[in-house]
Amino acid sequence: MTQAIVVGLDGTEQADAAAGWAADEAVLRGTGVRLVHVLEPSPEVLVPLVSREPVESWAQELLARTAAGLRERRPGLAVTTQVLTSGPVPSLVAAADQGDLLVLGSRALGGVAGYLVGSVGMTVAGRVEGPVVLVRADGEGARRGPVVAGVDVQQPADALLRFAFEEAAWRGGAVEVVHVRRLPLHARLGRGTAPDAPPEIQRSLDDLLESWRAEFPEVAADGRVLLGSAAQELVRIAEGAALAVIGRRTRRSVLGGHLGSVAHAVMHHSTAPVAVVPHD
Repeated sequence: MTQAIVVGLDGTEQADAAAGWAADEAVLRGTGVRLVHVLEPSPEVLVPLVSREPVESWAQELLARTAAGLRERRPGLAVTTQVLTSGPVPSLVAAADQGDLLVLGSRALGGVAGYLVGSVGMTVAGRVEGPVVLVRADGEGARRGPVVAGVDVQQPADALLRFAFEEAAWRGGAVEVVHVRRLPLHARLGRGTAPDAPPEIQRSLDDLLESWRAEFPEVAADGRVLLGSAAQELVRIAEGAALAVIGRRTRRSVLGGHLGSVAHAVMHHSTAPVAVVPHD
């Protein structure tokens, strides 16, 4: 059994959806689920003589209730719970480092496609050493579409592609690997017709996928080169997908991790669960 999948709970329906997605994922992986709730700064520090016992009791009840629901949903699933007290970002980062995967909920943006990733979720996704999955409350059910992975053929993509192929293999599904080239200025300005994608880019993508197809022969893998906005095209292709997988560069500095503009946009607008995978 691998390490548990860690889920951050805060009592919202989005976090409940994240827990449900994690339970299904844990069954696929043959692992368990670890539910965590992070307490905010102690009330007695902020307001003298105010006890935090009701808050702690609520947190324990939330964790116990969610754990019971997951065990009912997936009989035999190993579920553990823990209340953390070091602050949201450091607590979730530390918890993620002890698991295989961190799963968080994300709030939908009203009637438009997309969701709002809170500042904590964005910060954590940019700092943890492993993958983070963001799940919407209205889209956490099992999807039978492919795993969609966005890559840049000129950048390292091994960590991202391994994650995508493993996810597809566990699901008995397929992988769609997409490389998006930005349209030339004249096409973006509406002057003339948009050119076709250069054939050498398609060959580079096929070469990139060759070893992964050999390692995962049971996974049907399609490589596509598209022209346009990388974020918009990935969101479009991932509609109805089982999972959208995007990468972020691992950048260590005093300011912490960094999410690029494409990752940022896909996290906010994909209707599918989004996995953010760090890579060098």
